[in-house]
Amino acid sequence: MKEFDAIIIGSGHNGLITACYLAKAGMKVGVLERRDTIGGAVCTETMFQSQQNPNGFRIDVGSSVHIMIHQTGIIEELGLTDYGLEYIEMDPFMSYPLPDKKGVIHFHKDLDLTLESISRVAPEDVENYRNFIDFWARINKGVLKAFMVPPSGKNIFMEMAKGQIRDGSMFKKGEQLDGLQKILGSYGSVVKNAFSSPYMQAALIWFAAQSGPLPDQSATGDFVGWQSMLHQSGAKHPKGGSGMLTQAMKRFIEAHGGSVIADSPVKSIDIEDGIAKGVTTLNDEYYKAGLIVSNAHVQTTMLKLVERKHLDDSLFTKVKNIQVGNGFGMVIRCAVEELPDYIAAPNDPIIHNGMQLLAPSVEYMNSAIGDYVKGNPPEEPAVLAMTFSKIDPEVAKDGKHTLFAWAQWHPYELANGKSWEDIREREAEKIYGVVEKYAPNMKGKLIDWYIQSPLDIERKHGLLRGNVMHVEMNFDQMFMFRPVPELSNYETPIKNLYLSSASCHPGGGVFGAAGYNAAHVILKRRKKLFGGFR
Repeated sequence: MKEFDAIIIGSGHNGLITACYLAKAGMKVGVLERRDTIGGAVCTETMFQSQQNPNGFRIDVGSSVHIMIHQTGIIEELGLTDYGLEYIEMDPFMSYPLPDKKGVIHFHKDLDLTLESISRVAPEDVENYRNFIDFWARINKGVLKAFMVPPSGKNIFMEMAKGQIRDGSMFKKGEQLDGLQKILGSYGSVVKNAFSSPYMQAALIWFAAQSGPLPDQSATGDFVGWQSMLHQSGAKHPKGGSGMLTQAMKRFIEAHGGSVIADSPVKSIDIEDGIAKGVTTLNDEYYKAGLIVSNAHVQTTMLKLVERKHLDDSLFTKVKNIQVGNGFGMVIRCAVEELPDYIAAPNDPIIHNGMQLLAPSVEYMNSAIGDYVKGNPPEEPAVLAMTFSKIDPEVAKDGKHTLFAWAQWHPYELANGKSWEDIREREAEKIYGVVEKYAPNMKGKLIDWYIQSPLDIERKHGLLRGNVMHVEMNFDQMFMFRPVPELSNYETPIKNLYLSSASCHPGGGVFGAAGYNAAHVILKRRKKLFGGFR
């Protein structure tokens, strides 16, 4: 038997953040990871080694672009740059190559540079974009603060109204009703009402879609409004791959006396008299601890690791009925001979610095969504391309390149008895084909690829039904409703058992707020009970 002050189940970035803060407070922390590599969905692996490419390629097998974590202060508070983490600025953070003629919209961190780029393609939307960013920047000052604390059980809109009355920072005089309508509206309608250019509409709707809900889902306006925050934080890529973030956290934990143990899948949480006492792994190793924190999916934690007998009927039913959704998207991780040379932006010197949005029109995306709703992969997928080897030679040292192409609206559960095992390569070819349409030079330039269908994502990362956000990011599963009201404060009915994953407030993405909030709830609780952290 091994003993720790705290055991974290799963080494995803939220779990590691919780572990870092607990270790910093003086607790002996043990992190148990089921896979042979740590980091959960923030992990980089070396693949495709060959005689021609002996170094192989550094391939992110989960999240790649780091945006929201740079708005939290977590990296600075933990001093992770002292543990080998180095970020490369992505500027422009994203680009939209036009689908039907030469031209590209570059979205830079610098707002004026972005407006200058917009003026060359959609001059009618220059002031629209300036006003859009101004409005949502004021909204999101408060939203970010709400994300970095446990969700309040008070009415969200009442709290917003109080804030408006108190300092007037949210809405300008006379725009209160219009502003509230934007917040309560869908991001699809927000974009269409704000912009005239079909290119601006397609670019912003496609990027907002990365959060999960469909464009017509109500109360999702801020999924596109969060664009304002990118003009403050930008987007960044860790040198050497996305997993360098979690590797730095691992080194932090070890430097503070803790352990991160791979190949240790947890089978069950030991509960006696309603109190969590430890965990047992699949190979029957027992770890004792006075505190257990699960970074696993909420349904995995409460329905599998915690036995049914420890939950009352109401909570068991609520957790079972959480909307996980029917898949999210799929991705191909490619090693390629050269970078895409887009027809719309030939020899563009900066387009590969950030994400490339390959979605020709809103109608094109609606067609893909229509296929998804019917239980079919899209006939013509929208694609988000990422070519990190341009700004980070560490990921492809032999003169070649990496190309990650994420596509969305791929159902986990397929119609007509289809199986992902049978169609995954066909669907991967469709995604690569979209890149070829935009950049014909990519025909025949694929060296090798790693395909992740929704089923593959579930198997590798434990992300149920392939939902990379854990559970749907609809309004009725956000704030104090996430994952269910009884678990929204990161605590469970089991004493000493806490949650810290993206299943919790404020949700998914490389954010870290769930792990940060869980750590602070735990430390506050322990200080109140024991007057200290040990």
